[in-house]
Formats: sequence, structure tokens, C-alpha cells
Amino acid sequence: MSNTYKSAGVDKEEGYKTVDKIKKAVGETHNSNVLNHLGSFGAFYEIGGYKNPVLVSGTDGVGTKLKVALDTKQYGSIGIDCFAMCANDILCHGAKPLFFLDYLACGKLDSEIAAEIVLGMVKACKDNNCALIGGETAEMPGMYQPGDYDVAGFCVGIVEKDQIIDGSAIKAGNKIIALPSSGFHSNGFSLVRKVFPDFEEEFEGKPLYETLLVPTRLYYQDIHKVLEEVKVSGIAHITGGGLYENVPRIIPEGLCASIDAAKIKIPSVMLELEKRGGVTREEMFGTFNMGVGMVIVVDAEHAEKITHLLDDAYEIGEITEGNEKIDLKF
Repeated sequence: MSNTYKSAGVDKEEGYKTVDKIKKAVGETHNSNVLNHLGSFGAFYEIGGYKNPVLVSGTDGVGTKLKVALDTKQYGSIGIDCFAMCANDILCHGAKPLFFLDYLACGKLDSEIAAEIVLGMVKACKDNNCALIGGETAEMPGMYQPGDYDVAGFCVGIVEKDQIIDGSAIKAGNKIIALPSSGFHSNGFSLVRKVFPDFEEEFEGKPLYETLLVPTRLYYQDIHKVLEEVKVSGIAHITGGGLYENVPRIIPEGLCASIDAAKIKIPSVMLELEKRGGVTREEMFGTFNMGVGMVIVVDAEHAEKITHLLDDAYEIGEITEGNEKIDLKF
């Protein structure tokens, strides 16, 4: 009997089935700027309507949150997570997401699972007026075990050069506004899984995995609603490393983000993890977003306007002079 690619563990037909299951839905994310469709070696996206456009790109994955989804066979939210982690990053510079590409790797491809993951990306893209214009599915037996999947995304956005937000405009007296997260988002799940090994246990009247798998919040609509009304000095996406690592990335030298942790609305599941795992409050804030998914820094005169524009936004601190870049007061 001769060897074939299929006998080596790669089923091309399953890959074709995946494409068939997602092709129509992916096409629905396309607009007139997309000049070709799935199947080409590269994706074409035409840019128009900008005076001095700057492309802003970001890439990310979902981390070990995937393990929760795979173990519970709940795949629908993971694609949303993947898109959100990339798109929220480029939003920090005022960019509008244009298009998105995905990379899905596995040990043995199941077209139903792959399609469900990609359809989550489709939903997120449609909700953010972004085109899913390409992707790659890699079946790699020996590298991954059957049932294992990994996913990554790549987002490209655009902003006028004179409207780039990079934190350089931040000054003492600016206010720090928090936009709540939808939960853990896609960070810190190695610790989450250690403290919560049973994803099926009941938490607040439902299986714990339902809380853990709430997808990463998409901030595009909220951020651009603010940008249309207010001049923003800086934006930080609070991901791995929490406020401690992400806020300093936008703070100029000689300034400090002074944040009152007592004002932060911490989700109950994070308080439960802190208590059950014996995790210190400082470690919690250095690992998780602690309920703050995005931070906006603005002139004091605009702070109240943002909290009126966005019902759930609230003030957590201000910019002061100092060399520490962040001072989180407990």
C-alpha cells in the first residue's frame, strides 16, 4: 500500500470542507475596497478617502483560554477573542480596523470546529465594519495532538497621520477614564486554569466555563464615538500584565498615572479567584485587567463628557508629575 498525505495525518478534503462552510459568511464581511476573494495567493484591499494615511497593524492570539474552550467543546467565542485582541490594540492609536487575517493550526482538522472558530471572527469583523480577507489553516500532526487547536490573528487599520494617538500629548492634570472589561478577556488563563481546574463547576447559577468564555469586549464603536467628540491624549488596551504593564506604555517620561484601585469595579469571578487561589491583590493587578479593559487619558475638561457618552465609563485617576509612570494606590 502506497503512502499518501492522508495516511500521514493530513486530510485535504477536510480543509476543503472548512472553506465551503465559511466562504459565504466570510464574503459577507467584504466591502467595495476588497478587490478579490478567498482562493487567491494574496488579498487585495484598496485604500481611498485619506489625505495622509498611516497603516497601523497588530497581531495576537487567544493564549491558553483556548484550553477552556477545547475542554468544554465551546468554540463560538474564541474567534471573537482573536479578533478583539488584535483590533483593540490598534484602536489605541486611533486607527479604524480595515481588514483581518487569521491563522488556525491543529493536529487533526475537524471542519465543524474550524468553521465555528472562524465564524466567530466573521461576527466580530461584521460588528466592527472590518473585512476578513484571508487566512490559513494548517493541519500539523506530530506538532499538535488530535483535538488541539491554536489560533492567531492579524489586523490592519488606518488613521490620518495628524490624528495618530501615541501618548505624547499626555500632560499632568489629565484624567484617566476606565472602560470596563467583559471579564478576563484573553489573558492570565494559565493562572485561571490552575485555580479553577473544574470548568463545569457552578458559579453564580451557571457552569463556570460560561463566565470564563465570555468573549473579549470589542471597543471599536465606543472608542470612535469618543474620538468624534473629544480630543484624546492617550489610550491603553489592558491585556497581559494588567494596568501595571500596559498603562506605562503610553506615559511620557517625567509623568505618572496615579490610579485609585479602590475606584475600580472588580468582577466577582476575579474576586473569587483571588480568594480561592490565595493570590495577593498586587499579583492580581499585575496579571489580570481586573475589570478595566481599556484606559483613556484626556484633558480634565473632557472627562465628564466621556462618561456621558459612554454609560459604563468612569474615572479612576489622573496624571501627575513623577518618574514611576504608574502609581496604583490600594
